[in-house]
Amino acid sequence: MSMFRLAKAAENVLLPSIKYSRSLSVTLQKEPEQPCIKTSVPGPKTQQLLKELNAMQQASSVQLFADYDKSYGNYFVDVDGNVFLDAFTQISSVPLGYNHPELLKAFDDEHNLKALVNRPALGVFPGADWPDKLRSILLPVAPMGMTHVSTMMCGSCSNENAYKAVFMWYRTKQRGEKLDFTPEEMSSCMVNKAPGSPDLAILSFEGSFHGRTFGALSTTRSKPIHKLDCPAFDWPVAPFPRYKYPLNENACENHLEDKRCLEKVADIIQRRRDGGRPVAGVLVEPIQSEGGDHEASPEFFQCLQQICKQSGVAFIVDEVQTGCGPTGKMWCHEHFQLTSPPDIVTFSKKMLTGGYFSLPEFRPAQGYRVFNTWMGDPGKLILLERVLKVIMQENLLATVGCTGLKLKEGLHQLENEFPNHINSVRGRGTFLAYNAPTTELRDKINNNLKKKGVLGGICGENAIRLRPALIFQPKHAEIYLDALRKTLKDL
Repeated sequence: MSMFRLAKAAENVLLPSIKYSRSLSVTLQKEPEQPCIKTSVPGPKTQQLLKELNAMQQASSVQLFADYDKSYGNYFVDVDGNVFLDAFTQISSVPLGYNHPELLKAFDDEHNLKALVNRPALGVFPGADWPDKLRSILLPVAPMGMTHVSTMMCGSCSNENAYKAVFMWYRTKQRGEKLDFTPEEMSSCMVNKAPGSPDLAILSFEGSFHGRTFGALSTTRSKPIHKLDCPAFDWPVAPFPRYKYPLNENACENHLEDKRCLEKVADIIQRRRDGGRPVAGVLVEPIQSEGGDHEASPEFFQCLQQICKQSGVAFIVDEVQTGCGPTGKMWCHEHFQLTSPPDIVTFSKKMLTGGYFSLPEFRPAQGYRVFNTWMGDPGKLILLERVLKVIMQENLLATVGCTGLKLKEGLHQLENEFPNHINSVRGRGTFLAYNAPTTELRDKINNNLKKKGVLGGICGENAIRLRPALIFQPKHAEIYLDALRKTLKDL
């Protein structure tokens, strides 16, 4: 068993008695003590840079321009010198905060630097150490039971290539022992017709987000602005549970909600099969992120996997946001006690590289079928190796659990203090969210938090989400909660 798997097995033992190691204090030694706002937010330099950028591209999504030379640990510094406690971390993609010393040293090694500079087409000319890097860096943190990995560039292309792998697997099952493609299949695919381009589907859920690239958009259901004007596949959508909170007071209703959604999934799969347009894979986030941080019970995911198995459909778990520790486990689906591994687990963001883990039967028989020029980046694996080393050495999964408890308890207290302003506190680890009664109030709370020096994110219709780095400690949770209390009092 690898050292990382031993660390994972010890999580529950370590959590109650967590002690911060000396190395963690080194990690945070350059951090500011607290937020410090010097100008309006956004400040004049940010506004000027935004004007310049907008002259060249649509840049209205930009919130702040950063000074990454001065940002450290959990603190983001903008070009106006404002210092923010960052509880959003580049949309959940910074595992160890800003300018971590271990990562800053990664390319001091000349071999590592050359791997970065001579970026190879990994599907054709990988370096001699590439097999060892996959074996020693990615496979030790693979979900239990998963033995194959394909690296990709980002979350969207990780999902899209996972879809391809699922469709190829499904068609291979349909062909049986025959591996060769027929002339009709080869010619028809060139004009986007069956049988070469079969009418197969990926089922996703209401409120889901799986990327903004063209194929991924057909499974993304979070906001119209992502999809408007883009042609899409006619792929089915099922309801994802929408729970009532607090959970312990609504267990019966939420159980019925699970049942309603699962029955709909099974019905869609059956009807599509009967209609000759089968579902090849079911795609789900462990916690719906962009769509509003909606969660579901372990029982929901256990039953969903069982439906997939009984129907001969692939079970795909999108861990792009939830992977690499923010829920207190390496992979969020580990909370669900599944009877067997998913068929495919996609990842990106905190994993730095994109990609997907899979069972061996999802490996295409022929080359070039899951392929692009770069298929990831060796430089990202060099950084990820150090990230995983720090996670283990500093016991950061336990840190996430400890800090997450403090954050969640504090948020519950605030929703009791300010029931007209926030509600429905939820999540796992530090991957948390809460709602405001309206979109307008939600946006006001989030903007006022920013003016008090705290960066957070919004999602869905009325949710504010927390996505801090894995090094976010209880002292940072106290700063966040204090800023939120002041914000709610001001309202």
